[in-house]
Amino acid sequence: MSNPGEIDSTPITSVRQLAEWFAAGCKPPEAFSIGTEHEKFGFRFDTLAPPAYAPGGIRALLEGMAERIGGTAIHDEENLIGLAQPDGAALSLEPAGQFELSGAPVPDLHATRAELERHLKVAREVAAGLGFGFAGLGFHPTARREDMPWMPKSRYAIMRRYMPTRGGLGLDMMTRTCTVQVNLDYTSEADMVRKLRVALALQPVATALFANSPFTEGRPNGYLSWRGHVWTDTDPDRTGIPAVFFEEGFGFERYARWLVDAVPMYFVHRESGYVDLAGRSFRDFLEGKIPATGPATLGDFADHLTTVFTDVRIKRFLEMRGADAGSVEMMVAQSAFWVGLLYDPAALAAAEALVRRAPWQDYAALREAVARQALDAPWQGGTLRDLARDAVAIARDGLAARARRNADGQDERIHLAPLEALAAGAPTQAERWLERWRGPWHGNVSRIFVEAEY
Repeated sequence: MSNPGEIDSTPITSVRQLAEWFAAGCKPPEAFSIGTEHEKFGFRFDTLAPPAYAPGGIRALLEGMAERIGGTAIHDEENLIGLAQPDGAALSLEPAGQFELSGAPVPDLHATRAELERHLKVAREVAAGLGFGFAGLGFHPTARREDMPWMPKSRYAIMRRYMPTRGGLGLDMMTRTCTVQVNLDYTSEADMVRKLRVALALQPVATALFANSPFTEGRPNGYLSWRGHVWTDTDPDRTGIPAVFFEEGFGFERYARWLVDAVPMYFVHRESGYVDLAGRSFRDFLEGKIPATGPATLGDFADHLTTVFTDVRIKRFLEMRGADAGSVEMMVAQSAFWVGLLYDPAALAAAEALVRRAPWQDYAALREAVARQALDAPWQGGTLRDLARDAVAIARDGLAARARRNADGQDERIHLAPLEALAAGAPTQAERWLERWRGPWHGNVSRIFVEAEY
């Protein structure tokens, strides 16, 4: 979850105003960029335990990163919780100290790879001096929920109380999962809707391709993406693939109304700190029916939006949320997959034709099956690998059409190579780990930290 942003104190006067807030994100294609976010688990070299906030833990990591790269410190009361970097990227903390890079908007996937490698180099060096490293996995493979530390971010205390009232695995989502996401632009309301529906339909394919969480508390859990399973039992009010996104006439205003009327609040932020409004209606807040909070502002709405966890989240861009964190190559491949599908007009049209072969309800129904079986999940008389093969091929064509080349003359298709191997039959990251567990690890899951370390 991202750091707090600038507070916009503009009063909300209508839902249409909120629709216009989203419309302000529209960009011409020549201004499109790629923003990649990824989370990673810290682990102490001596005990393999997750590092606490302090002493000598996550706070010290942020302080060391600030010394190396500069930037503006972000605090929650007296606690350092993030860093806004000079290049537009940001560092932030997930609830149990999962360390997140929210990448700067960059023009191509070559820049995405370079940014990620620069970040990991510095993070590794600073963390090593503190006695810990980082692993790229979708779910913590050994720790129990009660073993995970809690970071001192005020909003997390509110979420920690409310989450268990809405689902059985919400606290696991907060403390024991890591993901990789990509943020992509749209030109107009209509373009947003086209891209959103393609991305929602194919999000189960992404969960399958990037499955990387087969262990829980030191044992195989029977799933390939336990992180994907966790999201099926977190909070039905704000997760998954909502039907409203496929209704006729859906757009910015209909989305804003859904956020106001159907998604309960967590909090608002005031000078005195966070105000716990978990479960309250944003509509009631908007209409002044919740005392002692003052008028609703665009800043409050922007905060509310950060508590929506649909498989694709609409902001002033589209945020793809279906993938487990993994290796560097796989994290860049996740961005490559969606850039190839959505940023070239011909590829987008082909992807639309591909997903129209089944109703959206069929894609939504895949969420639990892909968490368990990944690419072997049943799909239209075959398996999901068949759909993945078609989607990856379209993405490849889209990247070729973009013709963005690196210094060696290679275009962005080089970053899609891991997914082409998976579509052709290679095992997922999770299946490779299970092979290691059955073989050279001799059932010792803790060996994963050394092999998954960045």
